[in-house]
Order: sequence, then structure tokens, then C-alpha cells
Amino acid sequence: MVLLGTLVNTVAIIIGSLIGISFNKIPDKVKTTVTHSMGLAVAILGVQMGFKSQHTLLMIGSLALGCVIGEWLDLEEKLNKLGLWIEVKFSRISKGKKGSIAQGFVTATLVFVVGAMGIVGALDSGLSGDHRVLFTKAMLDGFFSLIFATQLGIGVIFSAIPVFLYEGIIALAATFIVHFIPVPVMKELLNEITGVGGVMILAIGLNMLNLTKIKTANMLPGIVICVMLVLLTQLIH
Repeated sequence: MVLLGTLVNTVAIIIGSLIGISFNKIPDKVKTTVTHSMGLAVAILGVQMGFKSQHTLLMIGSLALGCVIGEWLDLEEKLNKLGLWIEVKFSRISKGKKGSIAQGFVTATLVFVVGAMGIVGALDSGLSGDHRVLFTKAMLDGFFSLIFATQLGIGVIFSAIPVFLYEGIIALAATFIVHFIPVPVMKELLNEITGVGGVMILAIGLNMLNLTKIKTANMLPGIVICVMLVLLTQLIH
């Protein structure tokens, strides 16, 4: 079943969110400390991913161009508006806490979607039926969704939707990718995507620590630019 890994990842986020919501009476100081510890963990993960890049200039160029496009499109604002729209539709669930669903949806979506693990796992699921990477990601996402939900509320559970669509589309399309991109190029592509995604994950971690207010969603086009630059360099070579 091509989408097994994607489904497990999605269910893990939903279950983790539901458990986290049930623990919403945890003292604020405990939530703050836990959130900060998760911020540190996310930042360290981002640093580790960033070092996967073998071409620093390509990574910098991808991020720079991606941020220009992201700011022009104002993706951060659009994601927030989507979250607020969801909040309006489910105002009874959010218990009148304005912005809680939007913040939870945006933060969790960026953490769960950005990064190469989802791409690699979805490709493995689609190409070989190997779901181990996505199963591992499901464990991580389930844990993070539990923690996020205790601090950010019900909005975290809605991040399961873009995760399902993102990984599912890649898994279904993976059987066609192998016919167009050679294996060595694919390995280089994944390394560079990991590097660019790592910088974004680091930014998310710093935001969770309240050290910065980086519009991480506006950095997302950098992944697309990264893919284009890697393929362009391969064509030139």
C-alpha cells in the first residue's frame, strides 16, 4: 500500500494532538519550559540537517531567492489567514481563544512539512514500498504534536491535513520520478533539500525560544529554488 506510511504519520499527529489537548491544564511554567526544550531540540535538528548540504553557495542562493519570492507572495500571512478561517469555522472548539488555532496550525504545519525526512520517506514508500522512514517520522511528529497541542491548542490537529496531502502526493508521484531523475542526481537533490530545510527548521526553533520572529513560511519557496538550481547545475555539467 503506497500511502501506508503517510496514513500512519497522519494518524500519529492526530492522536498526539488529541492527547496533548487533554493535558491543557498543565501549569503555564511547565508548558513554557517544555516548549523551550522542544525549541532547542528543533534548533539542533535544524543545524544537523543544515550540514547535510554539500554546496553552501547553492543553499544560500536558494534561501535568498526563496525569501524574496516568499515575501512577495506573503505566504506567512496567507497561512495565518487560513488558520484564522479554520478558527472561525471551529470557534466552539477553540473556546473563544482568538488566534490559538491559527498559531497552532501554522507552527505545526511548518515543523511537520519542512524537511527532507518527509520527502525521502514518501519517495521510499512510492518507489519500493518501504515505509520505515515515514514510520520513524510518525513517532517524532506524534511526540511533537502532543507537546505543541499542550501549548498551542486544537490548531495543531489540523496540520495533519497538509502533511497527508504533501507526503501522499510525493508518494503517488514517486513511481514517475525515477524515470526522469538519475539516482546520483536524486541523492544530491535530497542532500541540498535537507540543508535548505534545516535552515528553516533552525529558524522555527529560534522562534519557539522567542529569540526571533522570523517569517519561516516565507522561506518555503527556497526548497523549490533549491530543486531548480540542483537540476540546472547538473544540466550544465
